[in-house]
Amino acid sequence: MEKFTQMISAALKLPEHRVNNTLKLLQGGATIPFISRYRKEATGGLDEVQIGEIQAAYGKFAELAKRKETVLSAIEGQGKLTDELRSRISNCWNAAELEDIYLPFKPKRKTRAEIARQKGLEPLAALILLQRENRLMEKARNFVKGDVADEEDALKGARDILAEHFSEDERARSMVRSAFSREAVIVAKAVKGKETDEAAAKYRDYFDFCEPLKKCTSHRLLAVRRGEAEGVLRVSVSPDDERCVEKLQRMFVHGCNECAAQVAEAAADAYKRLIKPGIETEFAAQSKEKADEEAIRVFAGNLRQLLLAPPLGQKRVMGIDPGYRTGCKVVCLDAQGALLHNEAIYPHPPKSEYQQAARKLVKLVEQYKIEAIAVGNGTASRETEQFVANLRFDREVQVFVVSEDGASVYSASKLAREEFPDYDVTVRGAVSIARRLMDPLAELVKIDAKSIGVGQYQHDVDQAKLKASLDQTVESCVNLVGVNVNTASKHLLTYVSGLGPALAQNIVDYRTANGPFRSRKELLGVPRMGAKAFEQCAGFLRIPHAENPLDNSAVHPESYPIVERMAEDMGCSVADLIKDKELRARIKVENYVAGEVGLPTLNDIMQELDKPGRDPRQKIQAFAFDKNIRSIGDLQEGMELPGIVTNITNFGCFVDIGIKENGLVHISQLADRFVSDPSSVVGIHQHVRVKVLGVDRERKRIQLTMKGLSKE
Repeated sequence: MEKFTQMISAALKLPEHRVNNTLKLLQGGATIPFISRYRKEATGGLDEVQIGEIQAAYGKFAELAKRKETVLSAIEGQGKLTDELRSRISNCWNAAELEDIYLPFKPKRKTRAEIARQKGLEPLAALILLQRENRLMEKARNFVKGDVADEEDALKGARDILAEHFSEDERARSMVRSAFSREAVIVAKAVKGKETDEAAAKYRDYFDFCEPLKKCTSHRLLAVRRGEAEGVLRVSVSPDDERCVEKLQRMFVHGCNECAAQVAEAAADAYKRLIKPGIETEFAAQSKEKADEEAIRVFAGNLRQLLLAPPLGQKRVMGIDPGYRTGCKVVCLDAQGALLHNEAIYPHPPKSEYQQAARKLVKLVEQYKIEAIAVGNGTASRETEQFVANLRFDREVQVFVVSEDGASVYSASKLAREEFPDYDVTVRGAVSIARRLMDPLAELVKIDAKSIGVGQYQHDVDQAKLKASLDQTVESCVNLVGVNVNTASKHLLTYVSGLGPALAQNIVDYRTANGPFRSRKELLGVPRMGAKAFEQCAGFLRIPHAENPLDNSAVHPESYPIVERMAEDMGCSVADLIKDKELRARIKVENYVAGEVGLPTLNDIMQELDKPGRDPRQKIQAFAFDKNIRSIGDLQEGMELPGIVTNITNFGCFVDIGIKENGLVHISQLADRFVSDPSSVVGIHQHVRVKVLGVDRERKRIQLTMKGLSKE
């Protein structure tokens, strides 16, 4: 591990001791949220992103180490492993370089060069490579026998052998790889006959596309590759072929006789047929991997903002899933999110039972003491929102428009069927909409993150890496906020540090059998809750109204003795210490530094005592779209409108302005200054003001700007 530590330290520019301590904690079973929050002394205060990078780098180096063992074993099995070769492989930590070293020893299928060797043409190839022979055709005639038809056939076979030899030369591959790195261009052309296909219209911008590979942005590369996968585009990645061939020929041609001409021809063939295709595939994969990483980073950032969206909190909520023909499904929930009532109303065409629907909603609000109404943002959303806003209730009721993305996925899921076995998908969808308003995090963790709709090209990126990143993002958000162990669903508990599905289910079962948890200590009575799992999860689980007030805070049980000593030194109880700011101000935290407990942990404890169990999310704000805008036909250039950011990409952000189509604010239109990262200007679900720049009604595209406009 020491070697890995040094390499990771150099790659990430982090001190070796921090990397080493982090790796030890990870290998000891500690989770990233736990290490980031409760082991700051060991890591030097590394955040979750840095710890995740250390974990990922370790995984890559470990994988490369396994590959090196395979390569060494394969070469040794051939009896060709010299001490020098063993040393080169052992000291190599570059995957491409390792494969170049291994290439001459790699088992091959029946290549053209191998066929030529079987015909006995290897001596002729060696003779040509020396480039000293001036009577080449006479020498070639000596090899015309068996399967060799004539002199030209002999020379062709010899060139095949030389081409393979050149293609396995490390210097040659390194030179071509360097050319790809510096000057490769990605080119996309429309496949013949596809230019006029309606389905191909979305790739029109790439029908004659050419750009340096290193400058091609993530979203453009993924779009091009998707077009290629759908058979619309033909894509290639290439440097200057002529220059590469010239360099190869200079590398291997050392004369100007007949043999030199054969070597030059073999070098050109080696580049075109053997070297370039492999390295083109390599660079296509590398560029795709980089594009994937960037797209995944953007998706994870958007998901994080969505999960940490402001919650309404524990209030009695009505959820409405709007619709025309099938009506609006209405549900009423109590403050804990339990379903109290459901039915359908039909305020819109074709039934247009406006008065009846109005009376029904007014009655339900009164009957179930509803405090807020969540309206889904799908079909008939604007009409339903307006309908509700025009009603007069017996109390003040806030109306919110809530994103429906993924609600249909949840409503048809196994989890939804388990929660509501006696109700159909429409009821489950309306419940999900209402609960998203109450606590977005608790509800959205039930849905496959890819279905939430805040990514770019999420179906085109590496799905395993995407899932790992999104799961880590969900885990990070859940543990940042903390979880009420007495009300959390099994699915939410699954993401708590150190738990997982089995322990989450055991907690729910224990809670059902024994009633609410009264202390964190009681968690140790849950089946399979060992000391390690308790250590990892306890600080992130909250128990409101517990006898020990620290059980409803982010102070870890291992630090309770420190807080108790602080209270004892102040001559008060822990509860008094939490309540009294003046008492806390008198504490000199440096007096409590001891062993592995340093100032980072002590400062965290003091911050938590100041606001124990504080929810880090912001407060929710009401929002209203422009009442005069109902469809894309109502838009005119120059209009200023309120909107909500629904998605952020590398090239800008999409804004909901209250109609079916979202508008795009291009990155160049986000601010009156240069913007390199849209997420530095806007956030998911942020309220903004936009101006309409252009409307393409045929393609249903809306161009917006935020320049010169204040945020809502």
